[in-house]
Formats: sequence, structure tokens, C-alpha cells
Amino acid sequence: MTDKNIQLTSTISEDNKLTLALKNIEMPKPNADEVVIRIEAAPLNPSDLGVLFSAADMSTAKQSGTDEDPVITADVPAQFMPSLKTRVGKATPVGNEGAGTVVAAGSSPAAQALMGKTVAVIGGGTYRQFICANVQSCLELKEGTTAKEGASSFVNPLTALAMVETMRAEGHKAIIHAAAASNLGQMLNRICIADGVDLINIVRKPEQEKLLRDMGAKYIVNSSSDTFLADLTAAIIETGATIAFDPIGGGQLTSDILNCMEVAAARDMKEHTIYGSDTFKQVYIYGALDRGPITLNRNFGFAWAVNGFLLFNALGKLGTDTVMKMRKRVADEITTTFSSNYTHEVSLAEVLHLQSIAAYSKQATGEKYLIKPQA
Repeated sequence: MTDKNIQLTSTISEDNKLTLALKNIEMPKPNADEVVIRIEAAPLNPSDLGVLFSAADMSTAKQSGTDEDPVITADVPAQFMPSLKTRVGKATPVGNEGAGTVVAAGSSPAAQALMGKTVAVIGGGTYRQFICANVQSCLELKEGTTAKEGASSFVNPLTALAMVETMRAEGHKAIIHAAAASNLGQMLNRICIADGVDLINIVRKPEQEKLLRDMGAKYIVNSSSDTFLADLTAAIIETGATIAFDPIGGGQLTSDILNCMEVAAARDMKEHTIYGSDTFKQVYIYGALDRGPITLNRNFGFAWAVNGFLLFNALGKLGTDTVMKMRKRVADEITTTFSSNYTHEVSLAEVLHLQSIAAYSKQATGEKYLIKPQA
């Protein structure tokens, strides 16, 4: 095993500057219940960009250093600095998940059992060449599964499964999902088709409609269509969907979903009431593709809720037994139900090239980046 260990870090300084750089760090030594993983593949998820860029204005980004050892600096608007005080002066490791080979293991039987195995890992700081992790944070991949295939074993697969389990736990019977042609959206479709759950997919483009239809999706509505609200209402009437998951956040899509749910529910009302139907309508916002205000046009009565949806909070509510079954399903189906498609592969250094940043920061559907730390 080499002594070289490069890590990508994000630092905010007191003078309102973001600095992204590669650091040489010590090779980790595992404790009893820990393993050292040679990270061979790590995805760039939207949640990673929040740590990477924080509140910086990336239109001000400048690149210095060399192509092999680049440094990115950008301005952080002054109004955001008070909320970032716990980050100031700290080189924050980036990367929520990844996969690779276990090259060292602690003394416990659980750690020793992973020696030489390909595992996925979650827990932060995966944009580095070698990481030390507790065995509980690792998912042993089936023999023959590559690190690239297993790189996205946690964030998207467990989020998609948690959406279905949350639907069941809260007594709903069908789901609405926005930005539905994403990698996560495609996983959710495969889960719902396999489990017999009706899923209404909201997309923006005809090619996204075709992609999902070719996968076997039954309910697809296009938010760019003149008939979007009527199409969405018709799909809700047919499926009885009363729970939605929205990664966009800003704008009025959440409001549109709630209003269409209410129109569908009100069809069965015998008498008019100013309080609306008593059908409970739930929208969970799990992303911020649109960072603008959330606009709610209140035509959907009083039986509704809009909440944030964070994976780790959701897993805590679902309980250990359910989560362990979810993790096993991910490992068993990582090359089928939970497969991820990557359009670009970059080294740690290439993550910090302005050209790459301009591309992956768009978070465009169908444009997913994979980092190869050993490259």
C-alpha cells in the first residue's frame, strides 16, 4: 500500500473566500472495528455540491496552481457568512459516498471479514484515495460487482427505497415524483414497477418522457405542457396519489401538486366546505434545484403538509430492521434496480478544473459525474 493519500477539501476563510484544493493527508490506520478502503469510484451527487461550494458565488470562481494540482477560489457573499461560522477556517472533506477495495482491516471479526472485498461506504470525505471507515458504514458488494457499479449504493438507492417505505408507513397508496428522469427517479421507477406501486412521474422534456416510457413507466406528465395541471389531476384521480417527493423546491410546483391532489379529492365531496376536503395531502421537498422561494397558492384546503425530507432522518423513523432489509436489497440489485449511469469520469484534479465545475454544477438530468480518485 502506498503512503500517498490525496483528499479534496473545501475551506471558507474569514475574508469571505472559498478555497477548493487537494491536500496530502496521512494514510489512515484502522481501529478494531474499522477498515481502510482504497476509493476507486465516488459519485458527484447534488448533496455533495452543497459541501463543495457551500454558499459561494461560483460565477466569481478562479483557477490557479497547475492542472495536476489546481486550486479554486470564489467569493462568498457577506450575508451568508454568519450561518457558516462553524465552517470558517476548517478544511472540510468532500464526498458522501463511494466504493473501492478494503486494503487494511482492524482486529475485529467483522473488519477482518471485509479484507480484500469490494465495499461501498458512506459517511463523508470520500473524495480521497484512501479512507478509514467503521464496518457499520460499509456495504459489502456481491462478488463480481465493480467499484464503479457500487459507487452510488447509498444516497440515491436508499432515498428511493425510503420514499416507498415512507409512503407505506404513512398510509398512502401511490407516489408523485418530480424531476423524475434523474438517476434516482429511474431507480424509483424500477422499485415501483417491481413492487406494484403506482408512480406519477413529472418531467420537463419529451425525451425524458420517452426514457421513462421505455422503462415501463405508466404515468408520466410533462410540466412544460399546456395541459400539465389537467394531466396531473387525471393521473392523481386514477392512482389516488396523496404523497409527493419534490427535489426542485423553489417555485410553485409543490403548490400545483397540492392543488391537483385537492381537485382529485374534492370530486367525492357531497357538500362544499371552506376548509376543503379531509383527504390528507403530503409533499416532501428533498432538494434545492431551484433555490428561490416556495410559492403556495392556497386552494387546497387545510388537510396538507409540506416538509423537508432528509435521508438519514427518514431512515431513523423507519427503524433498524427495515433499513437492514433495504441495504441488503441494494447490494443484491446494485447492477439492476439500483444501477447508475455516468456520462463523465474525472480525476480528483479534474473536479477542480473550471470547465468541469461549469458542467457538473448545472445538475442537469442525464449528466452524472463519477470521480476516480486513483486516476
